[in-house]
Amino acid sequence: MGEKKPYLAVILVQSIYAGMFLVSKAAFNGGMNNFVFIFYRQAAATLFLAPLTLLLEWKNRPPLPFVTFCKIFLLSLCGITLSLDIYGIALVYTSATLAAATTNCLPVITFFLALLLRMEVLKLRTSSGIAKLIGIAACMAGAATLAFFKGPHFKLLCHHQIFGSNDSQELAGHVSSGKTWIKGCFLMLMSNTFWGLWLVLQAGILKNYPSKLLFTTLQCFLSSIQSFVIAIVLVRDPHEWMLGWNVRLLAVIYCGIMVTGVTFYVQAWVIEKKGPVFLAMSTPLNLIFTMVCSAILLCEIISLGSLMGEVLLVGGLYSVLWGKNKEEKMNDKNCIIVDAEKGCSELKQVIPVANKGQLPV
Repeated sequence: MGEKKPYLAVILVQSIYAGMFLVSKAAFNGGMNNFVFIFYRQAAATLFLAPLTLLLEWKNRPPLPFVTFCKIFLLSLCGITLSLDIYGIALVYTSATLAAATTNCLPVITFFLALLLRMEVLKLRTSSGIAKLIGIAACMAGAATLAFFKGPHFKLLCHHQIFGSNDSQELAGHVSSGKTWIKGCFLMLMSNTFWGLWLVLQAGILKNYPSKLLFTTLQCFLSSIQSFVIAIVLVRDPHEWMLGWNVRLLAVIYCGIMVTGVTFYVQAWVIEKKGPVFLAMSTPLNLIFTMVCSAILLCEIISLGSLMGEVLLVGGLYSVLWGKNKEEKMNDKNCIIVDAEKGCSELKQVIPVANKGQLPV
């Protein structure tokens, strides 16, 4: 059973993410403003993480210089506040399935940004470099297919929405409108780009401020303030801020606690046991769960273009991950060879010294 725990953990993580797309889309279908939703979500995450931080890391917290605080503030603005706000608008324009599909672009986008910032290397004369390039091209082709090609539509067994109060035909027409869909695809990719930039830039900050839980809590707190300012400027109607005992409250609690709180620890545990590549390779499970559940529960219509684009995105993801994994294995092998040669050279230097006091035979 111990060997199966990482596999069960990644299934749990991806099912939680699939639930995030579903309840978020259901809340937006129910009329919830996305800017208000992002504020409530980040506030709920802050309230959940703050006691854990005070209990586990507050006594041993490292000093926080003002420059580092400013970097964390800008990182929160770019990677969390703007990314989630843009994601919310895109989800209103598109579907939960598209949101899950574009998450397969995230590792590829992150690699591409790291390549531009010279944190990664692309060797085109090696099989790993060619695989990475093919993966980037496949993801770009998949994103273009999702945005510009529809094709025949498929509708699974669905008679009414389990969450929404809007008519399913009205929602289907809204999702299938060409200009709105293309705008949503563009915004979803922009959101993932901000999120990938957040992943790349936070590595440098964590070197100077290694307290991960406090770092995450501080980002959630700063993002709550930032998203509140954006929401209060753009949303003046008091009725938009009311939650009630409905899907809006469910979405806020679920995204704030389950997504930000639970998956943070589960993902860290999976990475520690199996590595980041293992976790990244489980991302398509999120797409499968979301596609089936959104078609059945939210009555979302799946098109042939969406299926083709999703296949290209998943293929591009695995191509980049395969190239990255092979490159890491080659680097490890080269390190072993270098260490062995270094040990041999040191041994050759020791042997003559040891033989100096001996008489020739």
